[in-house]
Amino acid sequence: MNATTTPLPRRNRFLAALLSLLGLTIAVPGGDAADSGVSVALELAPAEGNPRNSEGDFVRLKDGGLLFVYTHFTGGGGDNASAHLAGRVSKDEGRTWTREDRLILENEGGENVMSVSLERLPDGRIALLYLRKNSWDDCRPYLRFSSDEAETWSEPVEIVPDSRIGYYVVNNDRLLRLSSGRLVVPAARHNDPSLGKFDARGVMVCFYSDDLGETWRQSTDERDGTPAGGGNRVTLQEPGVVELHGGELLMFARTNGGSQYFSRSRDGGDTWSRFEPSGLISPVSPATIERIPSTGHLLCVWNDHAKIDPALKGKRTPLAAAISKDDGKTWGPSRILHDDPDGWYCYTAMEFVESAKGGDTAVLLGHCAGSRSGGNGLGLTRVTVAPLSWFYGETEPEKTGKP
Repeated sequence: MNATTTPLPRRNRFLAALLSLLGLTIAVPGGDAADSGVSVALELAPAEGNPRNSEGDFVRLKDGGLLFVYTHFTGGGGDNASAHLAGRVSKDEGRTWTREDRLILENEGGENVMSVSLERLPDGRIALLYLRKNSWDDCRPYLRFSSDEAETWSEPVEIVPDSRIGYYVVNNDRLLRLSSGRLVVPAARHNDPSLGKFDARGVMVCFYSDDLGETWRQSTDERDGTPAGGGNRVTLQEPGVVELHGGELLMFARTNGGSQYFSRSRDGGDTWSRFEPSGLISPVSPATIERIPSTGHLLCVWNDHAKIDPALKGKRTPLAAAISKDDGKTWGPSRILHDDPDGWYCYTAMEFVESAKGGDTAVLLGHCAGSRSGGNGLGLTRVTVAPLSWFYGETEPEKTGKP
């Protein structure tokens, strides 16, 4: 499947022009999406004064719309360049989006604010998790709340206190609300006062809250990539967490060990097993794993390198997806969403919505989709839409329940 967006057919040009006048964008197919049902609904391309758009997340609004918030860079394309949080809105389940940005949060960091997670809380508020990046010594997650549908935000809640100042990486779409109500934030710590400098080999920690984000505790366990039986330490970075059946938690992390690595917790994220390699063969690139609400299965989106061309080894392509029906023990065959050899696919947010067919489910994926030859693979963010049945290979998915 070709990752480039195909031109609109002539018969659709009038519709595209009409939608443009209304301030909307039209969903266009990517590659052979006309046959598969996979399409590209939005592309946030870099522009003058805006060299990078990346790391976003979705939330359902009370009026039925969808809000996509992403990191809008203004001072350069690097992770430490200045940036603020911006948003786009869809009124048709992610198929078309407003053309103009909506300011969500101004830059309040010494360098930037970035890496958004959004969660609708049981009391109706929207929780906004983001990184406030001040320096290589101070990058920490903060949480704000909105009671008016992302129009205004509360004062920030400090998740990592000043007494534990350091460089913590929390990816986009990583805030998880468990079936118990607990909020969980997985993080990779790369610097603290004891280190004195940034270390790429992260230490995995977990922060959790039992009062809807008002106060936070750090997990008892901190895990690095040292194997259980000894040996060389593997680099661990950019963790995520998903809840399994029975309440067990699965933490996954990108590594330089050739696959995503897994760790498990049986007490809501306080203690964790040592990390072990999984069957998700991968370059040093993050994965996203979430539970499919309608079937109870796990859906993983990542760069599948199980059968990669040697020339593409280590590159963040293709963008693939696979389903697990046994809580991540095994994974079905992967399906390719985008496979431009020059593409750079990563930092994926996942949202389940109603399909255009009616009654079915569709999956929205907000992800980076830049080009290595373009100078910055993280410069462009794309929203890809696919019917849930596509991930199952057009077969009727069986249900295994929910956690």
